[in-house]
Amino acid sequence: MTEATNDEDLSALAKGGKQNVLGFLLRLLARIPFLFIAGRLYGLDATGRFASALVVVELTALICAMGEKRGLAQRLSDGEKYHPANLVYDGMLLALLFSGIAAAFFWLVPAPLFPSGENTELDRLIVLAIPGYALTEIVLAAQAYKYDIATTVRARAIVEPWTISIAAGAFYFVPVLSESGLSMAYLVSIYAGLATGLWAFFRSYGKPLGWRPSPNYMGKIVLRALPLATADAIEWGTRRVDVFILGLFAAPSAVGVYYMAQQVASLPQKLKTSFEPILGPVITKNLKTKNYAAIAKQVCQVGFWIIAAQAGIGLALGVPGEAIMGLFGPDAVGGTGALALLLLAEVVAATAVVSEAVLVYVARVRNLWISIATIALQAVLTIILIKVVMAYGYGEPFKAAAAAMALMIALGVASLVKALLLTKILGHGINNWRWALVYAAAPATLVGYLVTYLPEWAELALGVPAILATYGYVIWKRGFGPEDRVLFSRKKAKSGDETLPDQQA
Repeated sequence: MTEATNDEDLSALAKGGKQNVLGFLLRLLARIPFLFIAGRLYGLDATGRFASALVVVELTALICAMGEKRGLAQRLSDGEKYHPANLVYDGMLLALLFSGIAAAFFWLVPAPLFPSGENTELDRLIVLAIPGYALTEIVLAAQAYKYDIATTVRARAIVEPWTISIAAGAFYFVPVLSESGLSMAYLVSIYAGLATGLWAFFRSYGKPLGWRPSPNYMGKIVLRALPLATADAIEWGTRRVDVFILGLFAAPSAVGVYYMAQQVASLPQKLKTSFEPILGPVITKNLKTKNYAAIAKQVCQVGFWIIAAQAGIGLALGVPGEAIMGLFGPDAVGGTGALALLLLAEVVAATAVVSEAVLVYVARVRNLWISIATIALQAVLTIILIKVVMAYGYGEPFKAAAAAMALMIALGVASLVKALLLTKILGHGINNWRWALVYAAAPATLVGYLVTYLPEWAELALGVPAILATYGYVIWKRGFGPEDRVLFSRKKAKSGDETLPDQQA
């Protein structure tokens, strides 16, 4: 592969990432109103019950998507003799079958959704989100294969979060929905996002041609997808198993506080997922030519972009953490410690995420075992640390902080192990760390400390932008080289669409 082609790949990664970074900002604007509505109107108990159900629903839906979020790119690359739409419809049919069975099971056995035993009949309808979520994952992955990241931004960052915020606020004032408004709003948002994705998908892929679902081929898809689907579920589960375990040891209100902190902390997490849809097609293209040097370079490049952005946003959200958590109600301020640890966890997880983007193709079984060990370590640490907190008589907020610390440690170990494995496979070093991160974080932290002396409204309105501006200026001057600045270039990226397998078929 020529240097020019590698530059085009970096430009495509930058372009896709920029589109989803915009999505992150839009998601931030929409997520805060939802958390405000959930905390102030519905209360922390209702929010905690909703969070517990959400864990099971989204984990199940991700498994039912059969790993197509990342595996579809490889199927489309390898299946050049088939019509692309047919390959996507095969995955959608499988997802619909498995998710329908799962939804029926949880409707009949709702206990895993609501471990506290408190729920309404309308709350149980949240199981209908399972097929909608699974199909959305596949549709957006299909669009990402064509380098259409804008549809993901529209569905995930505009339609879904704004729909759930508006619907949750409206349903609170409807008597029959006032107790189940969060679940119903989530259900509406999932299908609104699916409709957005399908609109673009039908225009892009059209109808299948001569499509005849083959049980034999479907079985092969399932067998091939099992390691990838399990890895996807485990990677996602590391961000949710803490909620599930916390629900077993803490009151619903504590789960609600932790969920609030987790939702704020997940905002910088979206920056890493910003690059996932575009990483798959670029990596699979280079794997076909065995250009391992280019893959290593792209992983290091994207990894640094992610860490640099997450660190800045983490500081902006973490230093004035009390003021941010206070937006969701006075009782939510106790989650400030958990918020700080969760934000740090997202920074240390970046290396694992970008490494896994390659490992799922070149060492999917070994990657799977590492992921299983990671979530097992997290679960054990969560239980141990929560019990330590209980033994010393600390309150509910400390249980939430213990769960966050367990997540941070487990993700740090996973990052180290996966980076070492990928280095061994590619024959090129994987290192996303640069000392410029420290140079930028130091003055930003000082600015953040100073703004905590301001009133809360000024701490948020003036302090958060000041922290981001300070961090951004230093990281731009001290940390970003010419290749890093491709991320901010106005030059139109060449996506290399003319070489995409689906257009050759």
